[in-house]
Amino acid sequence: MDWKRAIEINQTALTRIVAGLIAMVGIVSGGRIPKPLYRAVLRVLHPAEAAVRRLIVIAARGLKADLSPPRPMPKGLAIAGKAGGRISFQLFDSRKQFNRIRRTAPRVEPRIHFFDVSPLVPLFQPRPVETPAPKSDDTVDAQRLSRRLAAIKMALETLPRQAKRLARWKARRATMASPKFTSPLRPGPPPGNRKMAREEIDFILRECHALAWDALKEDTS
Repeated sequence: MDWKRAIEINQTALTRIVAGLIAMVGIVSGGRIPKPLYRAVLRVLHPAEAAVRRLIVIAARGLKADLSPPRPMPKGLAIAGKAGGRISFQLFDSRKQFNRIRRTAPRVEPRIHFFDVSPLVPLFQPRPVETPAPKSDDTVDAQRLSRRLAAIKMALETLPRQAKRLARWKARRATMASPKFTSPLRPGPPPGNRKMAREEIDFILRECHALAWDALKEDTS
């Protein structure tokens, strides 16, 4: 397997896709963008982040890290999407929550009975509440989205450095007594995966996902 060539092809494609997303959003800092644009960018950004994460796994294949003594997290460092701090790309998939139970409180209705014996009865009957239709020109805050775009762009530009970060992350996990998970990839389909692949990012994600699992198997063999 020509791992270097596989990384180069997918890195080039992802860099082009991310550049297109940044151009769509524009250079915003605390600005607002229309909701349709926000949803369109997220539709591509979510699988693109998963693909870059797998590209880092491939680039980290065979790397070993020597852990330095533990030290507190540097001030100002933050994962992309969280307010404040420097940009840092998340190296592992967010895990699915299977044991979360959504509880809704029962709706309490007033126990009032009316009898149609008075012309004033309609005045006390509940009236339907009219909810305004969503406006197509509504906007959302783009600050968090901009941070995620900056993080994924930085990760693609510094892929070898991200691979070393992942090697250190895996080494730290190996020293833990009972870590919640040891693989950067969650079981099953990758985040942002769609059953019907239609866009370029869908095919790139599938390719990177398959290669990443092969790289992990090669590391453990």
